[in-house]
Amino acid sequence: MPSSMSNGHYQIAAALMRRPPIPYARTKDDPLHRRLRIYAADPSLPKLDGAIATVQVDYEPLAPGPVGALFEVDCNDPGQGETYRSANLDAPAVLLADGYPPSMSDPRFHQQMVYAVCSTTYRSFKDALGRNPTWGFGSADAPAKLRLRPHYGDDRNAYYCSEPSQGELRFGYFRAEDGPLDNRSLPGGYVFTCLSHDIVVHEATHALLDGLRAHFMEPTTSDVLGFHEGFADLVAIFQRFRHTEVVTQALRQFRGAPEKSELLTHLATQFGYATGRNGPLRLAIEQDPTKPLQYDGSLGPHALGSVLLSAVFEAYTQVYRRRTERLMRLATKGTGVLPPGELPYDLLVLLAGAASKLARQFLTICVRAVDYCPPSGLTFGDYLRALITADYDLVPDDPWDYRGALIDAFRRRRIYPSSASSLSEDALLWRPPRIAMPKIEDMDIAALRLSDDTDTAKQVEELLTLAHVLGTYVTQPDRLQEFGLALPGDPRLDGDHVDAPCVQSIRPARRVAPQGQVATDVVVEITQARQVAPRPGQPGFEFHGGATVILGTDGRIRYSILKSVVSPNAVQDRRAWLASPAAQPTWRVEENAYLRQRDLLLSLHRQD
Repeated sequence: MPSSMSNGHYQIAAALMRRPPIPYARTKDDPLHRRLRIYAADPSLPKLDGAIATVQVDYEPLAPGPVGALFEVDCNDPGQGETYRSANLDAPAVLLADGYPPSMSDPRFHQQMVYAVCSTTYRSFKDALGRNPTWGFGSADAPAKLRLRPHYGDDRNAYYCSEPSQGELRFGYFRAEDGPLDNRSLPGGYVFTCLSHDIVVHEATHALLDGLRAHFMEPTTSDVLGFHEGFADLVAIFQRFRHTEVVTQALRQFRGAPEKSELLTHLATQFGYATGRNGPLRLAIEQDPTKPLQYDGSLGPHALGSVLLSAVFEAYTQVYRRRTERLMRLATKGTGVLPPGELPYDLLVLLAGAASKLARQFLTICVRAVDYCPPSGLTFGDYLRALITADYDLVPDDPWDYRGALIDAFRRRRIYPSSASSLSEDALLWRPPRIAMPKIEDMDIAALRLSDDTDTAKQVEELLTLAHVLGTYVTQPDRLQEFGLALPGDPRLDGDHVDAPCVQSIRPARRVAPQGQVATDVVVEITQARQVAPRPGQPGFEFHGGATVILGTDGRIRYSILKSVVSPNAVQDRRAWLASPAAQPTWRVEENAYLRQRDLLLSLHRQD
């Protein structure tokens, strides 16, 4: 498949020529769901704390592996040189038993675990985005599947790896340290990363984020890498709230306070202990709430990710308190002070339901906001603006002040957007183009398929037609600046070469607001590569500008969220960061130019 299509004035990215993945189209005789058992956290969690959960996965017929429409599980173990028996989830006895029983020693359960958790994570993204998520790999020949490898050899690691035509999640296994462990791990015993719910969700999120934003895999700043890690941890935390047994037990133990529960705030506990950390891999909230983590661009990716994670989770806990105050007042006859002892069961059920529902809402806000991020050079401040705008678009009144809680939590960690005039909600909203832009008359938005469709070849044809319309529209000389683009020879380029602008992606977004109204948009990425020439003692590098364009169904531009390709400050900041120690693990210099290291996420996770 060609890397792109070009007519000289603009390019169309190869991603638009790929056959998109299409989930199985259920027939009227099919069941709605397939019930499968999984570990709700990891094997270290006691059974009475909700260790085992039964999830409902969207039904599809499965070949042994399992292999479905979106995922294929590879049963090979290159570390041992073995091929394990494949999980046959369509076997009648297995269907009746809700899958294979949870087991650390049965490879078939390991296969079931990664399939079930990846499937539910994909479904959460689909619900949030209002479309079928796509992968960051594939071909024009057939829809791609994400390969899941639950036994990828002896390695204290799990990571997402992609080539142009194939993507994989690779889960290692290893022997635990002999030092202090959690109460369920054997010193020197095997630990399987594929059995950690948090790790599987985290890696699946990397793959889904790569499909949403190709340039987010380019480590252009510490924020980009920190966002990948923090966002994946956020999804893992909020996905855990799907398991009501865990939430109920956590709230029972800590009298309705989710932020105090290790069950809900500790990530990858078994992995953390087994690798000698004497604690979980990461925490969703600071141990001392009066001393929040502080943003610092010189921090490593995982430390920065923890800042983002704690900010969003703090906002979650603030809104949770607001939404459950009435229940507490009723339960305490207006005093707000709970009596000693266990919470009443009915109150516990209501609190657990509220916590789970709110977690789904926050997860939806976080995922939906990715559509409102610039196409490259993301900062945490940009993500705050994306969160606020995405939520405002769907829930403008915000009666529980979700957006205020997010703004306050980011402010407490000194996360400030450089492109906003203040931290007021109005100032943080993205804006339409500065000049009046004509409606895209020739763009038939209605032709863009907004529902599931198995005719992927026709989808590709329609997308290419729309890409040509958009490419012609944005490359008009008087409009380039509004999309962060430039013509060759622009004096602001300081002599650097620029490629033709590229239509990177076109995606529908159909969202349902709490009151039931449906909002439909089209999300378009336009990018342009600038080849920054070497300077004395400073290697050259590739710099991307462009815009994320949010279009209404009438063809009018609602937002142009841009990073200008001619921004001198952005180029200087990039050059300084590439020369800093923080960039060394992810970039190398060859022939006086910075090149990205291979297997980015593998090396990133080995820094953990």
